[in-house]
Amino acid sequence: MEIINTTHVTSFILLGFPSFHRLKTLTFNIGLLIYLITLCGNILIVLMIKKERQLHLPMYLFLANISVIDIFYTTNIVPQMLAGFLIEIYIVSYTRCISQFFIHICLGTGECLTLVIMAFDRYVAICNPLHYLVIMNNVVCVTLISGVWLLSLIVNLPPLIYLCQIDFCGQNIVNHFFCDAPPLLKLACTSTQMVQLVNFVVAGSVIMTSFTLIMLSYTMIMKSVIAIPTTKGKKKAISTCGSHLMVVGIFFGSLIVMYVRPNYEHSSEYNKVVSGCYTMVTPMLNPIIYSFRNRDMKNSLKHNFICSER
Repeated sequence: MEIINTTHVTSFILLGFPSFHRLKTLTFNIGLLIYLITLCGNILIVLMIKKERQLHLPMYLFLANISVIDIFYTTNIVPQMLAGFLIEIYIVSYTRCISQFFIHICLGTGECLTLVIMAFDRYVAICNPLHYLVIMNNVVCVTLISGVWLLSLIVNLPPLIYLCQIDFCGQNIVNHFFCDAPPLLKLACTSTQMVQLVNFVVAGSVIMTSFTLIMLSYTMIMKSVIAIPTTKGKKKAISTCGSHLMVVGIFFGSLIVMYVRPNYEHSSEYNKVVSGCYTMVTPMLNPIIYSFRNRDMKNSLKHNFICSER
């Protein structure tokens, strides 16, 4: 007769990056540098937008929102990942693990939706410049941002509820650097078909709908750009759209590879690399791409730092 271990798991051990054990000091320093750049860049954006009146425009309000999301997004995961390089066995409680998962998917959804709003904002600014401030008024902007946060919570309740119904017993070693659905479900001792289906439907709907709307907005933008008579104007618009699309490509590309698939057949190491792209690389690039290449933002930085030193 087969004996089944029915001991319920109350905590998880995060395995992290065992293949980088010999390079853990270097990897820790690189991760810490990326985290500090991400924090400093996004905090600086929020402070600049709050302080400078010339930045009190819809597009900068959305920039501030995505910066806030990125701050929480990385802080939810990266400090724990860095601690894993310093501690041989990193243990997290069941409650903390599930909470981290829910915060992660909510903030990820918020980033997707905010990128959609930013693409729509650029569409209105380029294709309907005379009506921009009428369409994107304060009420609309506040409603859109509030909707992002509210919708991010609502759509991710089903994955949370179904995950909480899964029983984890016996093995509790998570082969990942944070608590995400794919590695957690591998430890389940009950059927995971329903929770995998729910995760696939929710993630697929959010990611693919957001990506489609962004591509549609930029397609309309490029059509308007082609109609611009001056070469200088075309180059400026193409440069701006190109840099934005680069961030969108990295973020959504990694999300699609990771979540928009019916099962989780890729290797754990592959999943970790892909996860690193949307949890660390994109939040670090967002301030550089969306703000520090922006003329008004650069002028504000020069005014507050370079001029103040003189």
